[in-house]
This record gives sequence, structure tokens and C-alpha cells, in this order.
Amino acid sequence: MDRFCRVVVVAVAGKQSVAVFGSSGSIGLSTLDVLERNQSKYTVAALTANSSVEVVFQQCLKFKPMVAAMAEPAAAAELSLRLKAASSETEVLHGPDALTQIAADPNIPIIMAAIVGFAGLPPTLAAARCGKRILLANKESMVVAGEFLTRVAAQGGASFVPVDSEHNAIFQCLPETNRCKPDAGLQGGVQSLVLTASGGPFRQFSLEQMQSVTIDAALNHPNWDMGPKISVDSATMMNKGLEVIEASYLFGIDESLIEVVVHPESFIHSMVRYIDGSVLAQLGQADMRTPIANALAWPDRVETSVEPLDFVRIGSLNFEAPDHERFPCLLLARQALRKGGGAPGILNAANEVAVQEFLDGKIQFSDIASVNSHVLQSFEFAVPQSVDDLISMDQSARQYALDYIEQQGYQPVE
Repeated sequence: MDRFCRVVVVAVAGKQSVAVFGSSGSIGLSTLDVLERNQSKYTVAALTANSSVEVVFQQCLKFKPMVAAMAEPAAAAELSLRLKAASSETEVLHGPDALTQIAADPNIPIIMAAIVGFAGLPPTLAAARCGKRILLANKESMVVAGEFLTRVAAQGGASFVPVDSEHNAIFQCLPETNRCKPDAGLQGGVQSLVLTASGGPFRQFSLEQMQSVTIDAALNHPNWDMGPKISVDSATMMNKGLEVIEASYLFGIDESLIEVVVHPESFIHSMVRYIDGSVLAQLGQADMRTPIANALAWPDRVETSVEPLDFVRIGSLNFEAPDHERFPCLLLARQALRKGGGAPGILNAANEVAVQEFLDGKIQFSDIASVNSHVLQSFEFAVPQSVDDLISMDQSARQYALDYIEQQGYQPVE
């Protein structure tokens, strides 16, 4: 039995315990919906969130986890008081150490890693060290520390099962010899991967139109219901660029063998090309419960109540090449992956800063790519040799991006 996948295939008596990191976000909510529909197989052991006290309070009353953790101390204190008043036995923790403590708990074999951004790296790394099945929805962890994470997972006997709809689709279409094995290279006749992209809300916008994009427009994705950060990333197509980086590390495939094609209907979630001319695709509704359920139960299947596809109603599927002039972030991600070392982490740090500045109304939508490009090309760094180096580099790159934004005197969103 392959050690790298052993957590996935070992049978566990009774219900399996699941920790949901980022339980108040869209992925966390969808995960809890799937778990609720399959209570005979799974139990919610832990919940974590940043500061959404009311949401987590209601989740604790409903799912009765052993522990809940909040990143903000004040939020944890409020949650603890409310749970005690409600006679709940859920223990409340706070801070980053609490997250790594939960991730390393030997009684919780399955981790839903859905914390947005670089903050999701420490608990994901802790889970990898402890041989967990990690349902990976936090693409930034793999983008920033892909080499570290895959190596630590191999040593600890952990497995990454991707939750992003595109990577999960590829996971389902790959031969067994390539699943959970980023060090395996291309096997089983795989030729290349094809990531599909919706094109986001501005797929048909001109360059001129994109100069006056509002925050509300950027958050209004045509197909998916997602959080603010990932919605903006989808609008800039940086999300697809980060997915190229993630796919390279997750499946051990060179960047040149990862295609991107715009598919506005979002019914085909991604594809795998084979050397005999075959192309295997995974199709489904634009509903994250499907990839979540697949990652949770693999190699089995569980019920989600997702509406089946009606092929007659769909009628036709359309495809087009991505426009790199209007969406330069996709090329920036490829450049970062080719540069290697800490470059993907530098780009991710710059992008998280730029997206937040846009959401705060301080820069224009079109400025996001400009900030990302400048930081990627200009920020000097030594090749990180450890996770501590990655953390230090991330913090420095964020400050560099903030300083650059201040120096440029960007105009706020009107």
C-alpha cells in the first residue's frame, strides 16, 4: 500500500471525525451541509473561524463539536460566554496555536482546510505532519509552500485531496497512479491537464470598461457563490493563475503541461488529456458541495442533493482562449511558477494585499495587476530554505506591496 495515500484508504470504524477550518466561509458552510446530510458517516469534531461569532455559535449548537477556535481573542471570549449561557460543552480556543493544536489532534483524521489566504498554511502544515487526510480548499498554502507541503505530507503519511472544483475534477479524471502522488510525475498515459475558467464577470469587458470596475461588480460572479477575496481573484483571473501553480505542485506536473481554457458555462470543471488522444472531463453543476463530497468520501461517494445536469437544457458548451492583455494576472502566475523558489509566495502576498486594498476602496480594480507585477519583478529575496523563511518572506513582501501602493498614490474606487 502506498504510504502517501494510506490515510485515505484505511477504514475507520464508526463515524469519522472532521475538523472544518474556516467554517463561517462559503466552503465551510457547504462542507457542513454535506456533513449534515451524511451524519451516519461523519461527525463534526472542531470548527474554526476568524471573528464570525454568531455563525459559529449557531454551528456549535447544531453540530456540537468538541472544540471551536476563533482567530480573534475578543471573538473567542464572546463565543465562550454565549456557549456557556446556552449550556454547550464545546471548548473555545483562540489564536494560531489553537488552529495547529486542532490540526494535530490524533482523534481527528480528516481536515477541511478552507481558511482563506496565507493564514491557512500553519494548520495545513501541522495536519500534513500528522498524517491526516487534508481536504484542500486553501490553494494559497500549496501556492506558497507546495514543495514543503508535499514533502512533509509524504514523510507523515498524509494525503491531499483537492476541493477546488478544477483540481478535484482533475483528481477524478487522473489514473490511480497519479492520485495523491505529486512525486510520481506523468504516469498512466497522461499528456497534460486542462483547467477550465469561467472568465469571471468581466469576460466580455473591454480594457476601457475594466478601468472603472466597482467593488460590487467584481464580487458578482456569474456562476459561483464565493467569498470576497476569491471572487475578486476570479474577476482578475488571478484565481486561475494560482490554480495553475497549485496544480503543478499538487499533481507534480510542469507548468508547460497545464492548459487554461475559458468555459463560461462552468459545467466542465476541468479535463485530462491522454497520449492516445482521449480527453477525460468531469462535469457537474456549479455547486461546491460536489467536490467537497468527493474529497470527503473518496474513493466512495456520498449524497449531496445537488441537482443533476440536464444535458438537453444545457444545449451547448462554449470555449475560448484566455485574453492575457485584459487578464495579465494569469501570465504573472506562470512567470512566478517558472521562477520558482519563493516567487509564487511573493506573488500571492502581493495579490492578497492588492485585493484587500481594492476591497477597502483604496485602489482601482485595474491596479491589482499592476501591484502584482511590480512586486513580482522588483522584490528581492533569497530562496527560502524553511517554512520560517517563507513566513518572513511573506511578511516582507506584503509590506513592500503596501509601501509601493502608498508611493504610487493610486486613486480610490469611486
